[in-house]
Amino acid sequence: MPLSLSSLSRLRVGVVLVGALSVLQPLSASSASARGNAPSWSTYHGDSLGQGVIPAASASLHTPRWVSPPLDGDLYGQPVADGDRILVATENNTFYALSAKNGRILWRRHVAQAVPASDLACGDIAPTVGITGTPVVDLARHEVFAVAFEKRGPRDLHVLVGVSTLSGAVEASYPVDPAGVDPRYLLQRTGLSLDQGHVIFGFGGNSGDCGPYRGRVVSVSENGESTTFFTIDAAAGQREGAVWMGGGAPVIDGRGNIWVESGNGSVTSTSAPYDRSDAVLELSPSLHLLQYFAPNDWTSQNAADLDLSASPIVTRSGAVLAVGKAGTAYLLSASHLGGIGGDLTHLSACPGTMDGGSAVVNTVAYLPCMGGVVAVQFSFHPARLRELWSSGQGGSSPVVTSAQVLSLSGDGTLVALSRTTGHLEESYRLPGLANHFPTVGYAANELLVDATRTVYAFSTH
Repeated sequence: MPLSLSSLSRLRVGVVLVGALSVLQPLSASSASARGNAPSWSTYHGDSLGQGVIPAASASLHTPRWVSPPLDGDLYGQPVADGDRILVATENNTFYALSAKNGRILWRRHVAQAVPASDLACGDIAPTVGITGTPVVDLARHEVFAVAFEKRGPRDLHVLVGVSTLSGAVEASYPVDPAGVDPRYLLQRTGLSLDQGHVIFGFGGNSGDCGPYRGRVVSVSENGESTTFFTIDAAAGQREGAVWMGGGAPVIDGRGNIWVESGNGSVTSTSAPYDRSDAVLELSPSLHLLQYFAPNDWTSQNAADLDLSASPIVTRSGAVLAVGKAGTAYLLSASHLGGIGGDLTHLSACPGTMDGGSAVVNTVAYLPCMGGVVAVQFSFHPARLRELWSSGQGGSSPVVTSAQVLSLSGDGTLVALSRTTGHLEESYRLPGLANHFPTVGYAANELLVDATRTVYAFSTH
């Protein structure tokens, strides 16, 4: 049942209208801002399907066009934009708007005290945990949303915060923790998505998976009137099943259905009922489970922590690809995920783990293999996955231009690879990264990349 938060709601109500779209056509998040014609990457990887396609030919990485001033906390989320305003949020629970022209701070809004890492039983974010997931912008409302982990006296709680992109004024503040759950065991790691007037995101656990947490998908109406949860490992005695996806965001298809991957759960025996873990899940806008896929060896993947841990790739053609820590890519049919062992075919695509978001153009997917980006071609008739190239460069959540693949490596090197061959064309070494799941953003014809506490902009052409 939805949890009412009407006592916290504000008076004005915003609605996102969705027309009659084909089943897998994305709800546009990259439309031009009302204040200009610059395309706005207002959500993780640019649109509701998370395709990661930048409308440019290539990038120039020799010298940054500008570097922002140092911000007040580490940056874990991708920069998003509303026209020429670049929006980021820090682990100190501060929103910033930066000028796309020169990186100057246009406004900053500190919304709450962040939670000290010492409050938590495990985790790898320090010294404070605040806003971790990539924010999302409602361009019609000029409002940016993020989930802040707030310390309020003796209490720690997760709060969905909405801030005006124009002024930085706080316009929404809704507690979003599930009832009866200790928020200190939860981490809001996924990017945020928009779905017909609702903000969609996932909860998982902290690094180390301590405590009795359960993974969840969360839907919160933008006016705060309702919050709904879908729970992984929901049976008595079960736990884990994180919805974290390496920082990727829930995918929203043209019907408003929600696609996520769930991580390893607590069930490791084939004699136990399936627990919704290690899966691709399609949920209705009201968070009812419509269908799922899990690998045949889901119990052994759970036991070995080799779960699905990325944003699913949902294409307009009806193909779905799923990847995860085992390094395997699974080809699925969007109309029939098939349950346990329901993949059409699969391919050992990466010698290591794959976490985060991918990029996809037509029938080629560019996958976040931590040992270097891998390009895989897929087809339905016959069902086939074929490796085109393996770069050995970059690795984190790639995005693409018409000619290049852009990705960051663990040492902070931003690479531009040929889309055709995977060969390295350009690179730039950043002074450090806050984490190993970063991805490139885009606004006003510029690539946007987070270093630890600064934003770098590079020209495109």
